[in-house]
Amino acid sequence: MIRLLGVVFLLLAAAISGQAQAHDLRPAYLAITESTPDVYAVTWKAPALGERRLAIYPRLPKSAVEATQRDGTFLSDAYVERWTVHAPTGFAGEIITIDGLPESRTDVLVRIERLNGDTSTARLTPASPSFEVPASMGLRKVAAAYLGFGVEHIIFGVDHLIFVLALIMLVRGWKDICLTVTAFTVAHSITLGAATLGYLNVPGPPVEAAIALSIALVAVEIVNVNRGQESLAARIPWLIAFAFGLLHGLGFAGALSEVGLPNHAIPVALLFFNVGVELGQLLFIAIVMALFAILRRPWVRVVRPDASWSHSMPLVVGAYCIGGVASFWLIERVYGFWT
Repeated sequence: MIRLLGVVFLLLAAAISGQAQAHDLRPAYLAITESTPDVYAVTWKAPALGERRLAIYPRLPKSAVEATQRDGTFLSDAYVERWTVHAPTGFAGEIITIDGLPESRTDVLVRIERLNGDTSTARLTPASPSFEVPASMGLRKVAAAYLGFGVEHIIFGVDHLIFVLALIMLVRGWKDICLTVTAFTVAHSITLGAATLGYLNVPGPPVEAAIALSIALVAVEIVNVNRGQESLAARIPWLIAFAFGLLHGLGFAGALSEVGLPNHAIPVALLFFNVGVELGQLLFIAIVMALFAILRRPWVRVVRPDASWSHSMPLVVGAYCIGGVASFWLIERVYGFWT
């Protein structure tokens, strides 16, 4: 059964890696910014893999007439298109639709910013590919939208989830798990707020590479603890979680910067985005702990009832899988510095 569980871990790692690379699962972004009266700069970012883009396309209202030709280019993981439209009546009360979205498995985050500072945001899904642009966005709508953005980001942020999984595998006992996860939460909340509000400005690519490195380092610590080697991570796991949490917060801020914050409700948007991230994280932790509890049941017979999970072979296999995936991400992201 231990071998079987090892295979399960390998398949899980492969599935996670595949999901992280699956271009049709990442959200798309549509930003419409009023640059001069009645003139709007449009930026459309659709998930892509190489030079294959996801077949979803924004359809703006007929009153928004294209004033410039579209300029599109492929980036490492997205197709980005920019153009300008002339909309003398604005977008309030108009319908924006994403064609092809019902046939996809992704969501689209939409942000419309006006010269007076008013901002409207929405999350379009395959089940709801259109929305009517409101004249203004109340605090409740802002809270609901950014709560959804936060949950969605942590769900699609597979690297962050794997790091949380590695933390759970590193520590022993509910008390240490709660303390470690809390430290991670507090830390990434600090840097998320600081970076989003402009107090920190760190380039995205090095942050993403460092996040992959943090996962690999925790995977190494899991193996070392299993071998009986004491280290700082084993003695004070919450300190390691806090330090790396500061790094992961910068990653969250990078995602939030793509959506932007409404000028009239920055505190509300930032708070509820963070709450959404925490809700998604807590849901993931609950699922992981339930799985671990099931694997300890006598009728499953994967781990002996009297055996310590932290010293079982399945844990080591899982750590090697996590370390392998993280190492792949690290190499890929460092290579991306020059491509």
